[in-house]
Formats: sequence, C-alpha cells, structure tokens
Amino acid sequence: MSKSHPIFSLRLLVTVGLLAASGFAAQPAVDAEREAQRAWSQSLPAAPKPEIKRHGLIAEEIRRWKPRGAGQGVAVDARFFYGIGNFIVGKYDKRTGERVAEWIGLRGGSVTHFNAGYVEGERLVLAHSNYPNLPMTSSLETFDAATLRPVATHSLGIRHGSLTWAVRRDGFWWACFANYSDRGTTPGLDNRWTYFGKFNDQWEPLESWIFPPELLAAFGKSSSSGGDWGDDGVLYVTGHDAKELYALRLPKMGSTLELLTVIAVPFEGQGWAWDRGEGRVIYGITRTTGEVVVARIPELPAAVLRR
Repeated sequence: MSKSHPIFSLRLLVTVGLLAASGFAAQPAVDAEREAQRAWSQSLPAAPKPEIKRHGLIAEEIRRWKPRGAGQGVAVDARFFYGIGNFIVGKYDKRTGERVAEWIGLRGGSVTHFNAGYVEGERLVLAHSNYPNLPMTSSLETFDAATLRPVATHSLGIRHGSLTWAVRRDGFWWACFANYSDRGTTPGLDNRWTYFGKFNDQWEPLESWIFPPELLAAFGKSSSSGGDWGDDGVLYVTGHDAKELYALRLPKMGSTLELLTVIAVPFEGQGWAWDRGEGRVIYGITRTTGEVVVARIPELPAAVLRR
C-alpha cells in the first residue's frame, strides 16, 4: 500500500482548512441576505381574504307553477316553459301553467340524470350525465321544442366531471363540469375540481376556470347546478341547495372566476333559465315544493360592476 507524501498531506489539510473557514465566514452573510429577501417579500401588499360579497340584492318573485316531475331544472322560451326531471321533460304554457306536451324516458334506461336546459331556436337542449355512476360520462340531448321528440344526441364521453349546464354564446359552448364532495365523483376528488369551460363546436376545450374557494364553501358538498350569461355580460350561477344566485366574471389574470356579489332568490339551486323576452326574469325550481318559480333579478349596481 502506498503512503501519502508528507508535504502533499500538509497542503491538503491547509486547503481544506481554508475552504472550511471561507464557508463558515460566508454562511452568516448568506443567511442574512435570505432573511432580508424574506422580510421584503412579506412586506408586499397582500390580497384580501376571500369572502362572499353581499350588497343586499333581492329578486322579486312574480309567480309559481307546479309542473309534474320537474326536480332538476327548467328551460323557457317565448310562450312555454319546460320542467326537467331526471328522465322527464314537460312543456307548459307560460300564461296558464297548462301542460301541453311531455316526454318520459325509461327508469333505469339510457337517460339517467337530466340537468339544466335551454331553448335555442326550435330546439330544447339538455345537459345530461350518468350521475352518480362512475366513471363520470356526459352528453347533450336535443329535443324538438314543439313536440318534445328527441332529435339529436352528442356524447361527451368521460370527462373530468359531470356536465350540469351548457349554453351557447358568441359562437362557443360555455359549460360547467361538476365534481362533488359526497358521492358521484372520481375517488380522490371533491368539488374543488369543478370547472367552467369554453369549448368549440367539436367540444374541444379552449379555456377553463375554477370557482373561488368562498363559493365552493357556499356549494357545501355539492357543486354548481345552473348557470348562464346575463344581458350585462356577467356570468350567473347557482349551487345545488341555497336560495342564492352568484354573479361572477372571468378573471383579468389567472384561472379562478371572480365573485362579484350574491342575489337572494326565491328558488333553490338547480337548473334555471333566463326568459330572454322579459328582460331580467329567471325561471327556477324549488325541490322542496316541486314548483317552478318565476322571479325578476335586480340590476347589479355600477359599483359592483367596477373593478
């Protein structure tokens, strides 16, 4: 075995000693610089704590109807409203509440869970999912609005959530895919994974956003069951149970929707629809009494719309 030369060993010891001394001397300076950077970062202005903003806005109830089986949502056009159940659609006269047509699927059949709907021209378009089954699948089911005869289906297959509402605006689809904190959601996920997205005609995603934490808390264990754009360019959504209508905007930056305010409404969450011919009038449902409720939604104050 070879032995180290004494002079080489001495030089090595001196080098190690110098390096160690240099490190020990530099470390306090590095720590001080890091602490200064940390202190500066913590001194910067912080975002306000997320909270529900309320401005005392209350919708005015106009009338109520009691259609058969409308436990999921309602759609509306110039002359009729459409009560939507899990696999039931009823067409009713807006003036008298008389049922003029009805479509009923098979219990346990291919249609299991209709959600919100809207009327586009001569067609009634309904969001549909297989909730609470897994894996989550969704589709759009289209009916002839005059006869309630099914005329088209568009399967969206497996997505990251269940389709609860979908509307058209500016040539795009805008839709919500819900996740839940109780059942009907992929294991390991909860309602924080609910998202609102913009899609082209082939349902390819173009952009998407999540809901703010304060709104997810208001949803409870459920998610968003209804939504649509207002005539003021604001996005209005409901949850599943609360008698509240939430006004949101797309964010200037980031991927989280901005909550503007809350409007108290006389119907629970679930699917609802604007009566576009009557200004700011909404048709909603209340599951506790099985009624369709018509309400006038107040204009948002200018101070709320500013940001």
